[in-house]
Amino acid sequence: MVIQNNQVRLQADHIKGVLVISAAGQVHGMNARQFHDNLYNEIIAPGNFVVLDLEKLSYINSAGLRSILIVAKALQGKNTRFALCSLSDSVKEVFKIAGFDKIIEVFESRSDAIATIAD
Repeated sequence: MVIQNNQVRLQADHIKGVLVISAAGQVHGMNARQFHDNLYNEIIAPGNFVVLDLEKLSYINSAGLRSILIVAKALQGKNTRFALCSLSDSVKEVFKIAGFDKIIEVFESRSDAIATIAD
C-alpha cells in the first residue's frame, strides 16, 4: 500500500513477519496530522513487530516527532515491538536532540532492524 500526502509518502510492506513502513519526503506542520493518521492506520492492525524506515525522510519537525511518539506508545500498549531504522544524519540529529533515540530503538539499516526485532 502506498499513501501519499502533501510532502510525505508512506509505503507499507511485510518482510519476514515484520511490518516495515517506509517514509519519504518531509514531515512538517502542514502535513504532520495526515502523516500521523496514515501511519496510525497502518500500524493499528494486530502484529508483533513494526519498523519505521526513515531512510528517505529528509526533514521532520516536532509535530512529526510527536506523531511517532504517539504511535510508539500505542504499539507499546499492544505489546508490539517498534523500531526506527536508516535515519539520515539530519533526521538522526533531530531524534538525538529530542532524546527519542533513548526511548525508541534505532538501527542503522533496515536489515539490522528486521533481523533484531524479529528474533
